[in-house]
Amino acid sequence: MSVALNPEQLFKCLAEETRLRMLLLIVQEQELCVCELTYALGQSQPKISRHLAHLRTSGVLTDRRQGQWVYYRLHPALSAWMLDVLSLTLQANQDWLQSDQKRLKQMGMDRPVRAAACCA
Repeated sequence: MSVALNPEQLFKCLAEETRLRMLLLIVQEQELCVCELTYALGQSQPKISRHLAHLRTSGVLTDRRQGQWVYYRLHPALSAWMLDVLSLTLQANQDWLQSDQKRLKQMGMDRPVRAAACCA
């Protein structure tokens, strides 16, 4: 679903702490699944899924299924200024996100393996 976001809609999405933390982790990692976000943020699966659904419906995220996993990434139709806001926010707030990043790295071998991006 592609939705043309305006500034008010984007900033409403960013105003909720869990959604902001998820988005910044997704910006950093490019793509994450529900289990990775649940582990990194220390939140319940239903809460993470509810926020992901909100971000997908708003047009900020898109998803793809790979076997039992559903992966989320930024919607490719996001405008350049939105990508800049997210990127600059991530760069300027590494300390704030550090514990989430650390937990994600600690997940180690429990992280799902992504399929190769392309095959010919």
